[in-house]
Amino acid sequence: MDRLLILFFCVIFSSCKEKITNTEAQISSNTKIEGGIFGTFYQVTYSSKVNYKKQFDSLFYVINKSMSTYRIDSDISKLNRNELVTMGEHFKNVFNASKKIYIATNGAFDPTIGAVVNAWDFGPDGKITNLDSLKIDNLMESVGFNKVSIIENRVVKQPNTFIDFNAIAKGYAVDVIADFLNKKNVENYLVNIGGELNVKGVNLEKKTGWTVGIENPNFDGSQSWDKVFYLKDKAMATSGVYRKFKIDEHGNRYSHIINAKTGYPSKTNLLSISVIADDCMTADAYATAFKAMGIEKIKAFLKQHQELKVFLIFENENQEFRTLGLNEFP
Repeated sequence: MDRLLILFFCVIFSSCKEKITNTEAQISSNTKIEGGIFGTFYQVTYSSKVNYKKQFDSLFYVINKSMSTYRIDSDISKLNRNELVTMGEHFKNVFNASKKIYIATNGAFDPTIGAVVNAWDFGPDGKITNLDSLKIDNLMESVGFNKVSIIENRVVKQPNTFIDFNAIAKGYAVDVIADFLNKKNVENYLVNIGGELNVKGVNLEKKTGWTVGIENPNFDGSQSWDKVFYLKDKAMATSGVYRKFKIDEHGNRYSHIINAKTGYPSKTNLLSISVIADDCMTADAYATAFKAMGIEKIKAFLKQHQELKVFLIFENENQEFRTLGLNEFP
């Protein structure tokens, strides 16, 4: 899932600057590690002198080997070829979280939509030539996460079901790095993988909270920021369509989020969805699910889920950008 880049360098606003204690202020610099993973970038900034790059890369390798549909030797690729695979801890963690969110969203979040995603040329396997309603209907027969289960560390599914955790695995990887830093007693960090974030504490180097931003959905490729604010001890993920979409012969714009109920790309006025949650895996999955649900369904859903904070950018009937913050989004 294409993600909006998140502004993570510090922008100081006197109205929301957070004070740092004398003990914290004695640590004048952070360790900053960055690299490439999952087809995007990662940046980890934390208040420790120890360089954990090797450990980070090792964790990324294990997660990739488990759940990357772009690796033919990954567990999930073998599973999708109906080979016998014993699932590891990371796979089971993501599977169980996916099942929970699938049920909560009444199927709006569905990792088995992967084959249909590929058919629309948004996935690793390219597109089906001359795609029509009959082919879509045929593919949809194997869609439904309720048809998949884990029994004794083995996934039980229909032969044609294609599982794809790309809409949640990146957020999970963010949490894995954050959990590693927690176990190392690092009290202040920002973990950023392709714009998916998990933060704790404050930025000691800047003597402020961790500053993040939500990018405007500019279709011309320019970059500007709609919202900049401090995020503390939370995770955030953002999903948008302005960088990854298709246009048909009539000029209609379709997002890369496939509706798990219909099998067709979502056509919506929503352009950007940002979700704040306790963990990035949850924020990542709901940012995807909400893209397919639409504004009114999101508003109704969030009345029962006060733990999620959401910020929407959408177009009105005059194709003007409008924003909406829900559940006291910062």
